[in-house]
Amino acid sequence: MTERHILVVAHTGRDESLEAAVTVCRLLGDAGLTPVVAADSVDDLREATGGAELRVLADAGQSGESGGDAAPDVAVGDIELVIVLGGDGTILRAAELVRGGSAPLLGVNLGHVGFLAESERDSLAEAVARVLSRDYLVEERMTLSVRVKVDGEVIWQTWALNEATVEKASRERMLDLAVAVDGRPLTSFGADGVVMATPTGSTAYAFSAGGPVVWPSLDALLMVPLSAHALFARPLVVGPNSSLAVDVLDRTGATGVLWCDGRRAFDLPAGARVVARRSSTPVRLARLHPGPFTDRLVHKFALPVHGWRGGADAEPPATGAITVPRASAGVSGADADAAASESAEGDAS
Repeated sequence: MTERHILVVAHTGRDESLEAAVTVCRLLGDAGLTPVVAADSVDDLREATGGAELRVLADAGQSGESGGDAAPDVAVGDIELVIVLGGDGTILRAAELVRGGSAPLLGVNLGHVGFLAESERDSLAEAVARVLSRDYLVEERMTLSVRVKVDGEVIWQTWALNEATVEKASRERMLDLAVAVDGRPLTSFGADGVVMATPTGSTAYAFSAGGPVVWPSLDALLMVPLSAHALFARPLVVGPNSSLAVDVLDRTGATGVLWCDGRRAFDLPAGARVVARRSSTPVRLARLHPGPFTDRLVHKFALPVHGWRGGADAEPPATGAITVPRASAGVSGADADAAASESAEGDAS
């Protein structure tokens, strides 16, 4: 029988999150599984669980080998599912940890809004039981492949689930930016920055900047200016095969910074170009209670719907949740993105 590997990701610096992680590890142990944890949380969890047996997630690029008498690390490709305990920030961290694998993420909300989370703290035991019985659906979410170019040369590349944001590096000085869609110039303006987002990210930073809410079942890319000094600075929604580009103009000498999901940053010199397009590697979310995104929106934002007379028996729309067989180990997400970008190479990429 093949050994099952469930990764547990939590913010162990917070008491509530650490307590929930201990509970999950014990439930998995009682079921005969050895929990897998990230290297930066293994010491905290071993102490909190009283020395329970734990496996450690191997760093990206490692095969899972371990020296000495220690239990071998578990490779990303061997993870069956990730139980994430926290808010959306912790889910973004978990997505980063298993990038390149096929494991879906099951979020248990310990934060505030928790748009990506599927379950709440009080249903933790039920969530673990359904993971053990593989009783869940998988929903795939579009991600971005992001490149930084200077003089036509790629100097940095990464990815994002929510958004890639070009922001001013100095508080006192705005950026002069030019934006383009599909390699064609659109407009230029002074601004605090520009958000390039996925439908998943439309309820995150892009939402706070005045962008539209886009249903995650819709394949699209968003571009939302931040405090732009321009008459034409409206949010844009483009097709999933389009590319979005932002140039940091060398008019005032101001420099910028690129942030992806608020986790990965890169300094942008004047003259840099940031290009975002659809990545070939999605993020997979495990769903226990699939339903219309409208209901999730109403619940998370506590929207007033009293007085609606449409009834509750209307046929619900498709949720975007699918049952997807686990992908076999193969080309990593970063390699696949690079290959896809190279095949579409041009001024827009």
